[in-house]
Amino acid sequence: MTSANGTVTKSATAFRSIGEAAKELGLPTHVLRFWETKFSALKPVKRRDGRRMYRPEDVDTARAIQALLHDQGLTIKGAQKVIREQGVSAVLDGGVRLGQPIREVIDPSQFNSPAANPVQNLQKTVNDVVESGVFTSTSTAVTEDRLSSLLSELDSVKSRLDAVLVKDAA
Repeated sequence: MTSANGTVTKSATAFRSIGEAAKELGLPTHVLRFWETKFSALKPVKRRDGRRMYRPEDVDTARAIQALLHDQGLTIKGAQKVIREQGVSAVLDGGVRLGQPIREVIDPSQFNSPAANPVQNLQKTVNDVVESGVFTSTSTAVTEDRLSSLLSELDSVKSRLDAVLVKDAA
């Protein structure tokens, strides 16, 4: 089938050459060749003459790898683990779970660590300081005192969090 701009479009079930697959994904062909060596799930069919032909599922696998590496920022080793444990379809469907949800840090009431209260207090203090307009104040002595107080509080919270990390690691 030919599109309006004169390019040939293939059906969704058609095999694609490595160049066509790379163009569809917006990647250079050497990246796909490299991924073939790193991801066992990416195995295009090779013709007798050695040319790679990507099936639709191969293109989907490459798209999942691209999403993990380029969009999510995972390392190759991390992406290998996600694909091995959760599968290509989970990546493409957006159902991949990477680590703990961020809301545990943002909403400490759901955080079951002894460090939750200091985190809540710190969030409240920072909000209070920002809302008070201390950063727009012309009195540098008040600002320096308040910032020193915040620094002390941050040091205290850091110490508590470090203690929790050490306890959890043991």
